[in-house]
Amino acid sequence: MRTIETKEITRHIKEMCIEANHYLSDDMQEVFKKSAQTEASPLGRQILRQLEENLEIAANDMIPICQDTGMAVIFIKVGQEVHIEGGSLAEAIHQGVREGYTEGFLRKSVVKDPIYRENTKDNTPAVIHYEITEGDRVDITVAPKGFGSENMSRIFMLKPADGMEGVKEAILTAVREAGPNACPPMVVGVGIGGTFEKCALMAKHALTRNLKEERQEGYVRDLEEEMLQTINRLGIGPGGLGGVTTAMAVNIETYPTHIAGLPVAVNICCHVNRHVHRVI
Repeated sequence: MRTIETKEITRHIKEMCIEANHYLSDDMQEVFKKSAQTEASPLGRQILRQLEENLEIAANDMIPICQDTGMAVIFIKVGQEVHIEGGSLAEAIHQGVREGYTEGFLRKSVVKDPIYRENTKDNTPAVIHYEITEGDRVDITVAPKGFGSENMSRIFMLKPADGMEGVKEAILTAVREAGPNACPPMVVGVGIGGTFEKCALMAKHALTRNLKEERQEGYVRDLEEEMLQTINRLGIGPGGLGGVTTAMAVNIETYPTHIAGLPVAVNICCHVNRHVHRVI
């Protein structure tokens, strides 16, 4: 049994909130550069270069890469051989977000109640997704999510008879209706299967996948490639001003489902697609 103090969790969460909002991950930077080289539209290339310049300025001057520093979404996998000591794990996570957003001078965008909307002034609470795994490690992913793109998310409760073509049309419908509102070029997270809430969680988690990683399932990998090509033929383009780079990646996760259902969720992220991963 390995003991981890809650104050260590807090420290990592704090650092990860600041890091995610100032530095784009290496895989996203690589895809950005490739897109700027392959974009056919002169205006699209100009926008992509301006976005690249924004990323460089943000990293060099420690300025957030987007003014919407998001609601903190935390994926945490806790090994069953780990003993958390020193207080509540949930409160340790919230405290890390609180410190990261206040000490990092990041915009506080969370309200206490969805109707009365009083700002909490420290960007808490976070949205936390827990998983118990084997081993003695704690695996943390911090993914701040801005709501320009979050508001474009969709869930489709398809019939099994809709099949693969129905899945493809659902993804295209979500992207087409999002248009310029999701700050393209975007990353499209898709969850297929499970239940109403499971497919949504998979779609959100899919956004955090390293773009250098390749899916093993043959049909999923093929579907990701096909949908990326199809989406980029929509002509929405960088900034919604036309071009062939509407999306930089389509990431799909799947799960077994009921004989009577085919749930599909689409969670779109803007061009910064912030996420930081650490293992303690």
